[in-house]
Amino acid sequence: MAGIQPQTLVWKPGKRPGRAPRKGRRDAPDTISVKDLALELRARAWHVIPWREGTNEWLSSRVTRLRVQVASGHERPGKPTKEWLLIEWPEGEKEPAKYWLSTLPSSIAFRDLVNAAKLRWRIERDYQELKQEVGLGHYERRGWRGFHHHATMCIAAYGFLISERETIPPSGPRPAGRFSQVVVPAPEAPPLRPERHVPNSIATVRRRIIDALVRRMPRCPCCRASTAHRMRMNL
Repeated sequence: MAGIQPQTLVWKPGKRPGRAPRKGRRDAPDTISVKDLALELRARAWHVIPWREGTNEWLSSRVTRLRVQVASGHERPGKPTKEWLLIEWPEGEKEPAKYWLSTLPSSIAFRDLVNAAKLRWRIERDYQELKQEVGLGHYERRGWRGFHHHATMCIAAYGFLISERETIPPSGPRPAGRFSQVVVPAPEAPPLRPERHVPNSIATVRRRIIDALVRRMPRCPCCRASTAHRMRMNL
């Protein structure tokens, strides 16, 4: 799933794809921009599709989808493959607002296709929480192995916190939890790294959660090292 510009060229529906236009040429025969294609569609081609529950009500918009073949010089030689063209044109707007191309299966449900296009908001929100709440941005070294370990443990801690959040009403009843309770040292205990962390800070609690999760794993998901080896090396 990728967002595209309104001037992106596709082959006109019903036309046999020919030679792709050269870079910078907009007048190739039998091609049309996705914006012009959207403007030519009939009103019955558009549908109001919801994709997720918002704060007060379900979020929805007016969208349409088409199977198209991209007219691009970057395509491999041979017959161009068909892709999903998803267009969003909210009610009251003068022209379409967003365009996406997707290589998802042709059998995918309309709502699932829209949901995949709207996942960007969730990904950005998760990334923001990973940096602010779990400490993804605290890594200050340059080694790939160390960063891979740090990111993996941050994601594991974030997954644990999300699973715990789902057990709190109204999302779910208590007690619950697919994960057993993680034992965290008492708040009055000294921080694991006093020179950098303050007791009871988000960074300290995050480190304690990560250490508790690490001890439950038989091997590291990154390098497959044993837990005992990781603890000796302080990884």
